[in-house]
Amino acid sequence: MIKRVAIVAHRWLGVAFCLLFFIWFLSGIGMMYWDYPAVTAADRLARSPALDPSQIVVAPEAAYASLSESQPVTSVRLNTFDGRPVYRFRSGRRNALVYADTGERPRDASPEMMRRTAAAWTGRPASESVATAVNEVDQWTLDGPLRTLRPLWKFSWPSGEQVYISQASGEVVQSTTTASRIQAYLGPIPHWLYFTPLRKHGPQWSTFVTWSSGLATVSALLGLVIGIWIYSPSKRYRRRGEPASIPYEGQKRWHLILGLIVGVSAATWAFSGMLSMDPFPLRTSRQDTGPPVGALLTRALRAPIRLDAYSPERQRQALAQLENRSVKELEFASIAGYLVFVAVMDSGDTQLVPLDGSPATELGSQDLADILSANAKASGEIDVSVLDHYDAYYEDRRRQRPLPVLLVEWHDADRTRAYIDPTTARIVAMYDSGDWVSRWLYHGLHSFDFPWLYNHRPAWDIVVITFMLGGATLSATALMLAWRVVAARLGALINR
Repeated sequence: MIKRVAIVAHRWLGVAFCLLFFIWFLSGIGMMYWDYPAVTAADRLARSPALDPSQIVVAPEAAYASLSESQPVTSVRLNTFDGRPVYRFRSGRRNALVYADTGERPRDASPEMMRRTAAAWTGRPASESVATAVNEVDQWTLDGPLRTLRPLWKFSWPSGEQVYISQASGEVVQSTTTASRIQAYLGPIPHWLYFTPLRKHGPQWSTFVTWSSGLATVSALLGLVIGIWIYSPSKRYRRRGEPASIPYEGQKRWHLILGLIVGVSAATWAFSGMLSMDPFPLRTSRQDTGPPVGALLTRALRAPIRLDAYSPERQRQALAQLENRSVKELEFASIAGYLVFVAVMDSGDTQLVPLDGSPATELGSQDLADILSANAKASGEIDVSVLDHYDAYYEDRRRQRPLPVLLVEWHDADRTRAYIDPTTARIVAMYDSGDWVSRWLYHGLHSFDFPWLYNHRPAWDIVVITFMLGGATLSATALMLAWRVVAARLGALINR
């Protein structure tokens, strides 16, 4: 009776979810190489003009005073907006822009300014674009932050390039091309079920994905149990007059064989996919050890900013020292007691320019290590070392995260680890034992992000694609069996 109930449950769960499983496996291959379109800070800098020293006139102290902010400034960056130099101030959670050439604040974007910005982003004539107001979410503005930036305007070119600009800020918030849209439809959109009619209803989408992946996990586990239950090492079945371990023929036989081969991985893969939706609080609680470690590190490395030290003359001098480089941004910082500019180049590389001194690629790793050792011990004993490769917790298959980094390890119950980029003195990653669910049950099981594998590509690609194709084939046999079940039931209803 138990076996019969398990078979019936697996059969009908398979009918309900085999197509979804098939889509998830195939789109998983696309997810290995393609992302959902998004505009990053690196994209903005890559498409912005280089800073022109002659246009930097207004002092940052005066520019910030014009905002009448009560909180002290926590971050200042100088880059460009609409082709003009602009200070980007951050205080608490608030961001504000002030032009560095006139001291004025940008106003709501005019149609001409938005068209000019879109044209500069694509490098194509504005006259060839078609502007469309976007008042409702579409396929490329489904992410939560984009929903708060309306009204949006979409500028489209015959080449297939599309640029979305927020009327309130005048900045590009989304950008797609024909290629990026096709790639999204081959990977993230079907894999995440990011179809507009469903995804625009956030809570309903989250519930559907969670329950679908949860029931798919149950179906895979039931199939695995049934397969083990039925399989006979002693060959007690008869198949074509010969002893056999499996009593089935055709698609059913192949479904059982493939299920025995990839069933465990299929079940853990579906389960780890469900964890991406954070369906229940599996994260272990951190011990109360005082101020957050990240805040302690930040205070140890970066002191509060003194705006009066970064006069327009100082900014122009810093750019003059890098005149052979195309500088896209200057960040004002006080790192380890040194007042510096962090200059971001056209290539994305950074250069430290002290207010009094010559440019340097990075601060000395030993100097940073000494500062960390002296200041971070308030949260416990630490070890500081230089890491020149990705490890189990600081990983990146696409090799875009900075290396080398400083690794700071605490001798605490949470096994806290922090990774610091010596070129900017910023924390680029943190990990503690409370993150094990995300690191191992989600990224580990779902993306096969194991260091002994992802550090040896294309071995990782071969293993993952083989698993995806095996899972897709298993799902294809389930589709055929499901069609037989549904067709038989429909035939019975029609013949009544």
